[in-house]
Amino acid sequence: MKHLQALRELIERLPERLRAVSAEQAAHKSAPNAWSKKEELGHLLDSAANNYQRIVRTQLEEKPAMPSYDGDAWVELQRYQERDWTLLIELWQALNRQLLAAAEAAAGGSWSRTCTIGDSQPLTLQFVFDDYVDHMVHHLEHMDVDVRDIAPSEASQSSGV
Repeated sequence: MKHLQALRELIERLPERLRAVSAEQAAHKSAPNAWSKKEELGHLLDSAANNYQRIVRTQLEEKPAMPSYDGDAWVELQRYQERDWTLLIELWQALNRQLLAAAEAAAGGSWSRTCTIGDSQPLTLQFVFDDYVDHMVHHLEHMDVDVRDIAPSEASQSSGV
């Protein structure tokens, strides 16, 4: 599965690329209501936390109903703008290692199991995982982090559930 391989490579290679961004660059906002790189990486932390639950529960429960979440509210509540850039990078890597372990535990038939997120139609575990990776790549590209050599080719088509 190319999305599993892409996540493995992102976990290993992305932290170095993110550390190349200075703390000042990471904190810069292009507009008052825009997210800084710190906040956008924080959003990816929140996405990892939510999608970890989705991946585990979809493997263990029959058609679980998962809540959606308000990305802006989560970013504001956790004050990513005030947090240390290096620690955010380390947390991103650790959370994604945990999520990857849960995804790698999925047996072949598990990928077709379904869940709902908010008011969505049933979504397969495969879709949820692939969409998670694609959503991450979309945000990394928005942050001007070059991931073309790592990302799955259809990453720009994420729905961001």
